[in-house]
Amino acid sequence: MAKLAPIDGRKLIKILCNEFGFRPVRQKGSHVTITNGRIYVTVPAKRIGVGLLNVILKDCDVDRERFAENL
Repeated sequence: MAKLAPIDGRKLIKILCNEFGFRPVRQKGSHVTITNGRIYVTVPAKRIGVGLLNVILKDCDVDRERFAENL
Protein backbone atom coordinates (compact mmCIF):
# COMPACT_ATOMS: atom_id res chain seq x y z
CA MET A 1 0.00 0.00 0.00
CA ALA A 2 1.32 3.43 -0.94
CA LYS A 3 2.47 5.69 1.87
CA LEU A 4 0.83 9.08 1.46
CA ALA A 5 2.16 12.40 2.74
CA PRO A 6 0.42 15.74 3.30
CA ILE A 7 -0.23 17.61 0.06
CA ASP A 8 -1.22 21.11 -0.99
CA GLY A 9 -4.91 21.28 -1.89
CA ARG A 10 -4.27 23.08 -5.17
CA LYS A 11 -1.90 20.30 -6.25
CA LEU A 12 -4.49 17.66 -5.27
CA ILE A 13 -7.17 19.44 -7.32
CA LYS A 14 -4.81 19.66 -10.29
CA ILE A 15 -4.02 15.91 -10.12
CA LEU A 16 -7.69 14.92 -9.75
CA CYS A 17 -8.67 17.13 -12.69
CA ASN A 18 -5.82 16.21 -15.05
CA GLU A 19 -5.50 12.47 -14.31
CA PHE A 20 -8.88 11.29 -12.98
CA GLY A 21 -11.46 13.19 -15.02
CA PHE A 22 -12.69 15.70 -12.45
CA ARG A 23 -13.35 19.35 -13.19
CA PRO A 24 -13.89 22.33 -10.88
CA VAL A 25 -17.51 23.45 -10.56
CA ARG A 26 -17.36 26.31 -8.08
CA GLN A 27 -15.27 27.88 -5.35
CA LYS A 28 -16.37 29.48 -2.11
CA GLY A 29 -13.53 30.95 -0.10
CA SER A 30 -10.71 28.43 0.07
CA HIS A 31 -12.88 25.41 -0.83
CA VAL A 32 -13.25 24.14 -4.39
CA THR A 33 -16.02 21.76 -5.42
CA ILE A 34 -15.01 19.31 -8.15
CA THR A 35 -17.06 16.76 -10.06
CA ASN A 36 -16.69 13.99 -12.59
CA GLY A 37 -20.36 14.12 -13.55
CA ARG A 38 -21.67 11.78 -10.87
CA ILE A 39 -19.54 12.49 -7.78
CA TYR A 40 -19.21 15.93 -6.15
CA VAL A 41 -16.38 16.49 -3.66
CA THR A 42 -15.32 19.67 -1.88
CA VAL A 43 -11.56 20.07 -1.48
CA PRO A 44 -9.90 22.79 0.61
CA ALA A 45 -7.27 24.74 -1.35
CA LYS A 46 -4.78 24.60 1.54
CA ARG A 47 -2.48 22.00 3.10
CA ILE A 48 -4.29 18.67 3.43
CA GLY A 49 -3.18 16.10 5.98
CA VAL A 50 -3.01 12.35 5.36
CA GLY A 51 -6.32 11.59 7.09
CA LEU A 52 -8.34 14.07 5.05
CA LEU A 53 -6.47 13.04 1.89
CA ASN A 54 -7.58 9.43 2.44
CA VAL A 55 -11.20 10.56 2.91
CA ILE A 56 -11.11 12.68 -0.26
CA LEU A 57 -9.60 9.84 -2.32
CA LYS A 58 -12.24 7.43 -0.98
CA ASP A 59 -15.04 9.91 -1.78
CA CYS A 60 -13.60 10.38 -5.30
CA ASP A 61 -13.38 6.59 -5.72
CA VAL A 62 -9.65 6.87 -6.53
CA ASP A 63 -7.26 4.07 -5.55
CA ARG A 64 -4.37 5.19 -3.31
CA GLU A 65 -1.83 3.25 -5.39
CA ARG A 66 -2.98 4.84 -8.62
CA PHE A 67 -2.99 8.29 -7.00
CA ALA A 68 0.56 7.80 -5.65
CA GLU A 69 1.77 7.00 -9.18
CA ASN A 70 0.64 10.47 -10.31
CA LEU A 71 2.49 12.44 -7.60
